[in-house]
Amino acid sequence: MIFDFPVLQLAMTIVAFVSTILGLVIGYQAYRGFRRNDSRSMRQLSLGLILLTAVPYTISFTGTLLIRLEFVPVSTQTPIGFAARVVQLLGLAFITYSLYSRS
Repeated sequence: MIFDFPVLQLAMTIVAFVSTILGLVIGYQAYRGFRRNDSRSMRQLSLGLILLTAVPYTISFTGTLLIRLEFVPVSTQTPIGFAARVVQLLGLAFITYSLYSRS
């Protein structure tokens, strides 16, 4: 099953996985900054970065894997994509809030 992927799909899967890991690293570093400085805006920034990067890629990666392995029907592809986009929007909202908050 997994070895039937065309090369481009395999490359996309690897890029999504690496993006998830990098998103978690960036979010974790921002969280460490929040813990060091006890800054509310830094907490919002770290949450926003995690929601913008790691969570949507995780949703998409897991959803694609479940569809490819036929654990869920292909018809769930659109709702999975929508959920990923909503989480990205929330991430952007948290980042925007962190930039304009006064703490």
